[in-house]
Amino acid sequence: MKIPLLEMKGITKRFPNVVANERVDLELYSGEVLALLGENGAGKSSLMNVLAGLYRADEGEIYIRGEQVEITSPRDAMLLGIGMVHQNFMLVDTMTVAENIILGMSDLPFVPDMANVSERILEISKRYNLQVDPQSYIWQLGVGERQRVEILKLIYRGAEILILDEPTAVLTPQESRELNQVIHQMTAEGKSAIFITHKMEEVIAFSDWVRVLNKGRLVAVKKTAETEPTELVQLMVGRDVLFCVEKSGRSPGDLMLELNNVQAVDDKGLPALKGISFKIRSGEILGIAGVAGNGQKQLAEVITGLRKTTGGRIRINGEVKTNKTPFDMICSGVSHIPADRNVRGVAGDMSVADNLAMKGYRKAPLTEKGILHPVRILELARRMIDAYHIDTPTPHTHSKFLSGGNVQKIILAREIDACRGLLIAAYPSRGLDVGATEYIAQSESGKAVLLISEDMEELMTVADRVAVLYEGRIMGILTCKEADTEKLGMMMAGIE
Repeated sequence: MKIPLLEMKGITKRFPNVVANERVDLELYSGEVLALLGENGAGKSSLMNVLAGLYRADEGEIYIRGEQVEITSPRDAMLLGIGMVHQNFMLVDTMTVAENIILGMSDLPFVPDMANVSERILEISKRYNLQVDPQSYIWQLGVGERQRVEILKLIYRGAEILILDEPTAVLTPQESRELNQVIHQMTAEGKSAIFITHKMEEVIAFSDWVRVLNKGRLVAVKKTAETEPTELVQLMVGRDVLFCVEKSGRSPGDLMLELNNVQAVDDKGLPALKGISFKIRSGEILGIAGVAGNGQKQLAEVITGLRKTTGGRIRINGEVKTNKTPFDMICSGVSHIPADRNVRGVAGDMSVADNLAMKGYRKAPLTEKGILHPVRILELARRMIDAYHIDTPTPHTHSKFLSGGNVQKIILAREIDACRGLLIAAYPSRGLDVGATEYIAQSESGKAVLLISEDMEELMTVADRVAVLYEGRIMGILTCKEADTEKLGMMMAGIE
């Protein structure tokens, strides 16, 4: 009888007022790729955090090659050949890429040869097309670049079991296929991988088996070749989901946002935006495509007042808003869904209700004569929790206890509700199962939306036009009818 490489039996994990996993079983054999599916809050990341040593299960057992093991820390997991690329990056901001990659490794000399480490990192990054500077500090990197560091860290350390939480969110379609080839090359050597993903095409293309979680319980085990996306989605959410959103024949209205030759530098003082020009009208969605690290972060920041421009002009609703403060931008009707939800999106030690009230607490009805009304804040929170299906025990629960997808829903609810003209959305559906309809509703209600995403299907489904960023420049702007995955992917790689 063939022994599984990994076996998890009866895993239960509880948090305050929440059962994240309830007696979940999982098997993974050598050379297999397993896709782990489920709605937001279904327990996917919690289960994998138990395996990766970040959480300790309240009940259950873990076996590696038939032997029971105790995993109490990420170090224990790594020594057993288990490595995880997290949705929320596990990196030290004040250390370099190279230092983060070797941090905690026990088989290095007391004073590591950092030149040799950097050389090996460059070799691996070039081989897998995951370019990153080993000497850069983590705080200087964008979201996509940080995820590349996480992937490189696993490859560098030679993990036998790779846990990948939404790994292709920052890759071009071509690079996603290359990652697929890397994974299958590793599985051919007897290694295995677990994918947490919401992209059905990835499930079909990458995996051998699928396990579906619903509200913390295992509800289905399917061989990938014997299932299809519609069946998997129904198992995940318990209802039919539209894979294609039909856009109405709306006509764009007044000019809402205009950028004219906008320039900006990154945190290193190097050029990040090199003459960006475009316009968005009310009732229109402009998608921004590109591999993360090509200026998307800086573009969102200059429009929302979080970064100063070094040249050019920004107009919002006809008024010059170049280098205004974030508060000025909020007063101008600008809402912002940030790329890093835990750093700039929510305050983890504040309640769900307080996080939802962050945009409206300065004025009526939440505040009158400088006095906050807690009852009204709770009423607002309950309305948003119901409207956006935020899975939280109570409005008083601290947001740090929620799943990543539900934290993202808090941000979506707050920013969309507060939007008075322009929504800047950076990777807004990261960690969500279905995110397109909210943006369609925004544009059809007369708002202008700048949608930054690496999900080609999302952009082509939702956006009216798609602009491709490469090394701080716009390679071109295509209508949704002109755009296709291959064409956008080529432009994302810098090919005209």
